Amino acid sequence: MNTGLAFLLSWALALAGMAALALAIDRHHGQLHGDGELSRRRAVLLQVAGVLLLAAAVVPCVQAWGGTVGTVAWLGCLSAGALAVAWGLSVSPRTVAWLALLAAPVALAVWLGGGGWAA
Repeated sequence: MNTGLAFLLSWALALAGMAALALAIDRHHGQLHGDGELSRRRAVLLQVAGVLLLAAAVVPCVQAWGGTVGTVAWLGCLSAGALAVAWGLSVSPRTVAWLALLAAPVALAVWLGGGGWAA
């Protein structure tokens, strides 16, 4: 697999995962939906989705670089995703939500479609 593609896929999944975890917090959910109350069910759903997306983000890195270096690259993707979400929530929370909604399905489609997975 192309390492650049692996990094982009992992970063997109990490961004979506971090956004889901951030939006599971009352304060950030309020930034997006005004004064709308965050239900417990929605918070748990966002948390589960966030954890699954972050876990899925490790796979492209490990496939591209192997277990040791792939894990370090995954941690870098997590950091980059968290930084992008933190900056985006302070600038434009709606943009972060839309980007996360687009990033996860596109990354999963490319990943599962086999785009560029051959070395």
